[in-house]
Amino acid sequence: MKFKFWGVRGSIPSPGPRTVRYGGNTTCIEVRSDDGTLIVLDGGTGLFCLAQALVAAPQRPIEANIFITHSHWDHIHGLPFFTPLFIAGSRVRLHGVTDPDTGNGIGHVMGVQFQNSYFPVGEAQMAATIEYRTLAIGEAVPVGDAVVRNVVMGHPVTDLGYRIDCNGRSIFFTGDHEPLFNPHDEGQPEHAAFAHQMAQRNAAIDALAHGVDALIADCSYTREEYPAKIGWGHGTFDSALALAVRTGAKALYCTHHEPTRSDDELEAVFADVMARHAPLPGGLRVVLAWEGLEVELG
Repeated sequence: MKFKFWGVRGSIPSPGPRTVRYGGNTTCIEVRSDDGTLIVLDGGTGLFCLAQALVAAPQRPIEANIFITHSHWDHIHGLPFFTPLFIAGSRVRLHGVTDPDTGNGIGHVMGVQFQNSYFPVGEAQMAATIEYRTLAIGEAVPVGDAVVRNVVMGHPVTDLGYRIDCNGRSIFFTGDHEPLFNPHDEGQPEHAAFAHQMAQRNAAIDALAHGVDALIADCSYTREEYPAKIGWGHGTFDSALALAVRTGAKALYCTHHEPTRSDDELEAVFADVMARHAPLPGGLRVVLAWEGLEVELG
């Protein structure tokens, strides 16, 4: 199994000379199982770059299994520009969760984007076969020779973290994730019930991420920046490292880079974090992800 980053920025695309080394596209990760099955994690602007590579390759027909963590813009706004949607014989399977507030499934996400007010081409004009799969929480989905499972992460909307297992190798992607916190003071009656719920949710996250070969995690903020961002739904380098250590991950790939941070600033922040946490426990490797980084799990 292998994976490749096509977009590593968070919240909004940030192209330009300040981000040329690590890239300015938003979240999209290509995963290839051992038998070549294509699994795509999130559909940010990096999805367009992946689409161009797929179209340029000789393999036909194109089959893509896209798993969306949640429906915030930076994770879906590449979907209408996914070129295989316009190619006859292609098959695109889009997976995602039901919005508990509206009851809408993943098909609604595409339907809204293809409204004439937002995009000039409707789904009816697309030549590919498009399938929608609304996921149940905790469901295991066979995809080729891999299995994809999910768990609810910490975010203002329902956000799924995905684990992919294939022939003894594993990846866990957090999507956007803020470590769970208790908004109730200890003296409030709601505190104990919420603490119990937090413990259950954290245990579920840790269990699904346990022992993965590669943990791909939201590292948007520094520990100094985080207090001003509480409740925004994003983690820090330190919280991602804590998750990696707690779950026994073999490698941590830091992504969802803050869009206002230049490449130089990103490297400086990363160097500071690594210096504070040295030496890393248990042979853990930590990598600052960039567009084009490809990793093969051997």
